[in-house]
Amino acid sequence: MNTTSQHVGQIIDQYTLQDIPQSAPDHPDISAIKARMKAVWEDGDYAAFAKFMEDGAIEVVDSWGIEPGQRLLDIACGSGQTSLPAARKGARVTGVDIAKNLIAHANRRARLEGLDAQFDEGDAEQLPYGDTRFDLVVTMFGAMFAPRPEKAAAEFARVCKPGGKLIMANWTSTSMPAQMFKCVASHVPPPAGIVPPVLWGDEATVIHRLEENFRDIKLTRKIYPQWHYPFSTAALVDLFRTYFGPVKRAFDALDNDGQKLLHKQLHHIYSSNSVSDGDSTTITGGEYLEVVATRR
Repeated sequence: MNTTSQHVGQIIDQYTLQDIPQSAPDHPDISAIKARMKAVWEDGDYAAFAKFMEDGAIEVVDSWGIEPGQRLLDIACGSGQTSLPAARKGARVTGVDIAKNLIAHANRRARLEGLDAQFDEGDAEQLPYGDTRFDLVVTMFGAMFAPRPEKAAAEFARVCKPGGKLIMANWTSTSMPAQMFKCVASHVPPPAGIVPPVLWGDEATVIHRLEENFRDIKLTRKIYPQWHYPFSTAALVDLFRTYFGPVKRAFDALDNDGQKLLHKQLHHIYSSNSVSDGDSTTITGGEYLEVVATRR
């Protein structure tokens, strides 16, 4: 094993829940944190990147049993990869995200398809909607990034009607995306005050956060349907570097040597999680925790 592979392996091996702080420091500058997060997710072109997730998102949404006429809220909806399939099933969809450009993209797609869906700019910790408005509240790899999870969980409950459902899909700490974020953070640390998003992939943590306002909490570890990239693993690194805000920002912050090292490390992570040869096609995925709960 070469030096780069050893270093990446150490990063992955060390990324266990025992190493993750369970709470944020006192009095973090939340306004500054959120401004930085908004800038990160608006950078690059997440809509172009997310198209490779869409087939998998459709498969996951199909498993949720969404019914026509349900009032559905998709929190941290991105460019609509979850919301739009739900709207095609006849749900009355509202999506909300911190990134203004992604909201504009989702609204354009909904109009082009003539779907009953609207998308609003907003904060998962302070949703711009009335109490008990929605039958179903969902989030796929989105609300897990809110810096104050207890406030996000309270908002899930506030906007969901009694007897309504919450459904989450959250990356686990050993998933490929978690390995990637850990690697990026080793080069460009996140601002102080952010509770690690992958705690939403830990069963005990989820129960602790939801049990006050939700019952019948069902937690299932699943593998996200495979992403099929019609190019090499090295080109996949370039895709993330160009279009995926958090990775793009990390590369932009590094000097030439740092960029080369990060590229090698990400190449190792993607290739070690791929079931293809990585030369002409890269096929990868990741473990996530599905959360299904009923509002008390």
